[in-house]
Formats: sequence, C-alpha cells, structure tokens
Amino acid sequence: MATDKPNILFIMADQMSARALRYYGNRTTLTPNIDRLADEGVVFENCYCNLPMCAPSRASMMAGILPFTIDMYDNASEFHADIPTFAHYLRHLGYRVELSGKMHFVGPDQMHGFERRHTTEIYPANFAWTVDWSKGREYRPTNLTMAPILEAGLAVRTMQMDYDDEVEHFSVQALYDLARYCADRPFMLTVSFTSPHHPYVIDEKYWGLYDHDAIEAPATAPLDPDEMDHLSRNLHFCQARHLYDLTVEDRRTARHAYYGMISYIDEKVGRIVRTLEETGLADDTVVIFTADHGDMMGERGMWFKQHFFDWSGKVPFIVHAPNRWKPGRVTEAVSLVDLLPTLTDLASGGNFNGFVKPLDGASLLSALEGEKGGMTDTVVSEFAADGSTGVSRMVRQGPWKLMWLEGVDTLLYNLDDDPEEVNDLSADPAHAGQRAELEAILFEDWDPKAYTDIIAENQQQRLFIHRTTGGEPDYVNLVREGDDARYVRNAGAADTKAKARLPRVEPAQPSR
Repeated sequence: MATDKPNILFIMADQMSARALRYYGNRTTLTPNIDRLADEGVVFENCYCNLPMCAPSRASMMAGILPFTIDMYDNASEFHADIPTFAHYLRHLGYRVELSGKMHFVGPDQMHGFERRHTTEIYPANFAWTVDWSKGREYRPTNLTMAPILEAGLAVRTMQMDYDDEVEHFSVQALYDLARYCADRPFMLTVSFTSPHHPYVIDEKYWGLYDHDAIEAPATAPLDPDEMDHLSRNLHFCQARHLYDLTVEDRRTARHAYYGMISYIDEKVGRIVRTLEETGLADDTVVIFTADHGDMMGERGMWFKQHFFDWSGKVPFIVHAPNRWKPGRVTEAVSLVDLLPTLTDLASGGNFNGFVKPLDGASLLSALEGEKGGMTDTVVSEFAADGSTGVSRMVRQGPWKLMWLEGVDTLLYNLDDDPEEVNDLSADPAHAGQRAELEAILFEDWDPKAYTDIIAENQQQRLFIHRTTGGEPDYVNLVREGDDARYVRNAGAADTKAKARLPRVEPAQPSR
C-alpha cells in the first residue's frame, strides 16, 4: 500500500548515455531489468545533465542548483559543505538517508547530508584533477587520451568491477538491514555505480552477450579539426586524438565493451530491485534510475563526455512506482537539477516550500501524475571542465538546442528534424528569431566574462594548494581498513586503471 512518505531507491550509473539504451532508441544493448523499470514506469525521454562531467553534475543534481552558481567547475571543484542537498532536505522530512557507491565529493565534507556511507569513494577527493586554463590547448589530462579506446576489450577483472561488486553487495545488505531494523522511518538509499565509465573493459560473461560483428558503427563519422566547432577542437587536442591512430575495429571493440558494461550494470539493477521485492519493500518504494552524464562513443570521432551533444549530455531518467503512477512517457525537456524538488515534493506529499536557498530545478511530480501543463520544457547545461579553455553554455527548449561555445562558436539544432546534430542552423536567417530567443535564456543572469575570470582564479588557488601540500589531506572517506589506498587517490587515473586490470596491460601509448 502506497503511503504519504514512500521509501526511495535512487540508482545511478556513471557515463551511461541515454542514447545507448533501448527505451531511448538503441536496438543493440541488452538491458532487461532497466527495460522492466521503463515498461512499468514513467520515462523522461529528454533529460539532461547540467554539466557533462562527474563531480559537477552530481553536486548540481544533489543541490538542485546549476553548477557555476555553487562553484562547481571541474572534477576537482570543492563541493561546499554549506550547500543544502536532497540528503539534508529528506533528513529534515524524517527520512533515513544512506549512500552506497560513488558521488565524487571533493573536499572535507564527504557526507553532504547522508547519514551513512556503505563504501569508500573511487576517485580523488582532493584537488589532484584541477583544470588549468593557463596551459591552453597544450593541456593533456592523463586520463582522457585515446588510450582507453586502444585498451578496450576483455579482462578477467577490472578496478571498476571491484568497485561495483562492492557497491552492489553493500546496497543489497543495506536493504536487508533497512527492512529488518529501520521500520521507524522511511528511507532514501542512493546506489551509485562507476560503470560503464571508461576504460571500456568487461569480462567474458557480459562481452559474450553480444555478437561483435553486429555492434553498430557510430552514425556520424569523425570530422577533421577544421570542420569542428571550437569546443570539439579543444577536446580533439586535449585528448591527444591527433597523436593516436584509431581503426574501425578499435571503435567497434570499445563500443562492444561499453555495451557489455551496461549489461553488467543492468544485472545489478535487477538484483537490487528483486531484493526490494523479496523484503516486502517494493510496493511502497519509488525507484529512480539515471546517470550523471553520457559518453560520445565515437560519434563525430568523439569519446567520453565534455560536450553538449546528446550522446554526452542526455541521460536516462526513469521513475518506477506502478502503485502510484501509470506507465508513461514525458517528452518535455528536464534536467538533473529537477531531482531535488521532485524528491522533496514526494517526501512531503507535494508542494514543499521549505527551501533555504533558491533552486534552479522544478518538481516533476505533476508530470509523474500525468499533468504536464506547467512544465517549462527548458533546460540549461554549463561547461568549464577538462578540454575547455573558457566557459560554455547550452539551452534546450522544445526541439531546439543552442550551444554557446566559449564565445567562439554558436550552434543551433532542431533535434526533431536532426537527432544526430549535424545540421547547424545558427547562421540561417530563417531561424534568427529562434536563436535570439534561446540566447536570451542562455545569457539571463549569466556573465561569461565574469565567470571566466572567477574560474581561472579558482583554478590557480586549487593548483597552488595541491602543489604545495602534495595532495594532503586527501579527504578519503574511510569505511574499512585500506580504503585510504584502495582505488584512485592522488594521481591520474589512466595508468592506475591499466595496472588494475587482470591480466595487467601496459597503458597504450601515442602512435605518433
């Protein structure tokens, strides 16, 4: 029986593009458990992250506020402890709030409102991964070259599997414990996996689900640098693509492994949901499934995230509670900052108004109930992370997407007519009015020059501290003995991940 304060199970994947899932148009991936959630739930077909990079996206989502507003710029930006999160608000509303898995908090606060963390973090919590605009395009982040594509394929074991198996184990145990011992309060359990984040490596069980020859090629071929937009060119050189030779087979292998990793996560989603059912918790638990950002997966010759194209910026967002809401599809654009007000409305019975800091997100509760009249159908995303040399912003409204890229290029697409985003309409006089309308939204209360100066100064502060201290303290949350050394701590991830594979591989080197 549904109650006024349902339990909430929030499941996140890392770097899982909506475009890679069957309910978002992909016909290759095998995800029966996610498909079941979608079949029985409400699927938001056009959900976007608010900055296509792990830490800023997650912090923004937890705060319900756009990243730059809370000083979140890259994967080494400190998430300030004085920012209320959905964990704080749900605790205020009487919930027990726990976390198993990755959140990529940087700084001394490694809880941000959670009462308990069941696992350690997988990535550095200090300033080790700070972006440095002073180096311009010559900056080469060590974990974002083409090496993961060349290293893609099979392994007996990987660091990601170590981590995600741990996350799954403690999530299932947490549900058993919540069912047995914690009936006095409703709970909100966040389960956050690191897969299918690169490197693109998986074991035989999940690799073998797919026919290698049937893995589709990217729909959009690689572009020459002089054909790229400004941010894409920055990423081309930042990721050292000009120094690596990738073959058609390399791309197919990486996508094959990525799909295997998605099936690996899908199986874990199934086990966690079955645990809800076995413990009698399912009928009064709302399950939400999403990701922090996507992955370009070779489209346009691009990999990883770091851009506003849909393969990178669009994420799955599925809400499963068949006892509460009829299955349905929401086509209006939403974003991850909408999660916090949705959760507070859900936990309070609707229309929660106790926010102590203004939000950028809006509740999706009415959309879940089938009443979409009040939706703005407008989302904003920002970027200043690895590969940038300045600030960028994106607005999507209805079928239209406008990208303002460091003041150098502006792109305009109609996604209904052009889902692969290859026909830039920004210079077309017939669409000048649409461009102007979206630019007005993009620049409202947003000064790119001011943010460029603020971020550049903030980078140098963090870099100075990190160089001076050598990364101490590292802020790692310690759950069990050895967590201070487990996973990636105070260094680039590429070499660590290559060595963490079994059998071990040497990191791929540039071919020229």
